[in-house]
Amino acid sequence: MRLKFYILFLLACCSASAQTTIRTFLPRPRTYYAEPDTVEMVFIGDVMMHARQLDYDYRNFLEPLRPLLSASDIAVANMEFTLAGKPYSGYPAFSAPDRYAAYVKDLGVDVFLTANNHIADKGERGLRRTLHIYDSLRIRHTGTGLDERSYLRDNPLMLYCKGLRIALVNFTYGTNSGTSYQWPAVSLMDKDEVSRQVRRARELGADIVIALPHWGTEYSLTHSKEQEQWARWLAGEGVDAVIGAHPHVVQDTTSIGAVPVIYSMGNAVSNMSAENTRLELAVTLKIAVDTHRRASVLDPELTFLWCTLPGKLTDGYQTVPVKEYLGKRDLWKVPSDYDNMVTTYRRVRDVTGIQD
Repeated sequence: MRLKFYILFLLACCSASAQTTIRTFLPRPRTYYAEPDTVEMVFIGDVMMHARQLDYDYRNFLEPLRPLLSASDIAVANMEFTLAGKPYSGYPAFSAPDRYAAYVKDLGVDVFLTANNHIADKGERGLRRTLHIYDSLRIRHTGTGLDERSYLRDNPLMLYCKGLRIALVNFTYGTNSGTSYQWPAVSLMDKDEVSRQVRRARELGADIVIALPHWGTEYSLTHSKEQEQWARWLAGEGVDAVIGAHPHVVQDTTSIGAVPVIYSMGNAVSNMSAENTRLELAVTLKIAVDTHRRASVLDPELTFLWCTLPGKLTDGYQTVPVKEYLGKRDLWKVPSDYDNMVTTYRRVRDVTGIQD
């Protein structure tokens, strides 16, 4: 009897010990959704290479923007030239050195926009060579395609970052030289085609769709009626943001419902000197992701830039953030150019209503 009681006592102790062990090593409750996150994108305007720029070291052109571009999750630049090979040339038919594109990538740019009016300046051969070079650089690009397969792959361009799927839809009002050939192709400002790309982006699971039109009236600080009509149509199609280029100056901004519209960023670097063409924008677009993986676009952050010409601030071309240089007139080789920057900055802010 005592032996039976002793055995029962040992079994009870073992049972209690096992229960204690199980309780000690029970896993924590699973977290089904990631913590809130933010994807930061930066966009810059027309990266150009005019004939006079060919005489200067391009490695200084955008160097002050390196921290902004490289710190972003995704950086995007509008590449408004071809890589058609020698002889290099500026306006009206651009052909820049291949290494210029490699430099822009090295700055931290992840995506090249290619749908613009100068992309076909050197005809079919020039466009084909440009896209081959971009592919060899292993840089993502959108707005064109070498053939049907690559066009459908890159238009819309699907980007994946922090578990978020972002689609870029890039298109242009046209090209200066036209495109009589079928391939390579340029994404044009055609509602049927743009609508197809937006729908395709959603079918591919895009959380955010960003429209990047090359449009508008050159040198106008305010958007045109056609731009506004298109912006409203794009918002109706379901895009989440509209960021435009082409006018070579900064234009006003607005929101259509929850859709921010940046009508024009202006240039990023160029040899232009006409009024307002040297003042530019960098657009920082933050996409917030909540704990349920729902994405939304926050209000854009706009940074004014100034493209300095040779001999003004440095020996060559250099684009600088305006606010970082306000009050630093003594840095200028030609102080009157500092005055020009400040005057232009104030004028464009007054006309466009942009507060940076």
